[in-house]
Amino acid sequence: MNKTFWENSDFDVFQIDGLENRMEALVTRVRPKFEELGKQYSLYFSGVLGNEYFAHVAKHARRSVNPPKDSWVAFAPYKRGYKALPHFQVGLWGSHLFIILAVIYEAPDKVAIAERLLNAKEMFHKVPDHFIISGDHMKPIATPLKVAKKNELDVLLTRLRDVKKGEFLVGVHIPREEAVKFTEAEFFKLTEETFEALLPIYKTMINMK
Repeated sequence: MNKTFWENSDFDVFQIDGLENRMEALVTRVRPKFEELGKQYSLYFSGVLGNEYFAHVAKHARRSVNPPKDSWVAFAPYKRGYKALPHFQVGLWGSHLFIILAVIYEAPDKVAIAERLLNAKEMFHKVPDHFIISGDHMKPIATPLKVAKKNELDVLLTRLRDVKKGEFLVGVHIPREEAVKFTEAEFFKLTEETFEALLPIYKTMINMK
């Protein structure tokens, strides 16, 4: 039988009570997988974008009380961090796997990023309909892009431009019930196909010709 990459126990980590207990499970069960993805896809992005990309595995180091509700590995062309830049992520909530491209409120260039996206909205018609968008990286909910093209896409991109806390995420959400059935090869194929579909949007974000 082909080995799967994700298991139910990976998602179950987010049901463990208490910061220490949940962090211990994250570190031992899930983080090694994020580190594996980090090595693989930092090389991928470095190759396709012609610049060195670095993997940043979430450490949740600032938490002192509340246990994390999600975790991830992020990719950006800056060794010391990723939050100030558009970045790619692969991660888990208790309910689903996500593979996304994100601009969050820490990005100092987000007004210009939003303007570039608003001026190139036709790109989103080339993105598969099963993709989602969201305006808040702290919440697991998202809107299917097929629905969002009618109105919410404009709303979120305008909010990204005009509101200090505005954010924009685009990518895929895979329910845990489906994610745990993917073989390693199927999961890697899905991840790379998702990144390939997001690259034109990312290049627009960073004004890369």
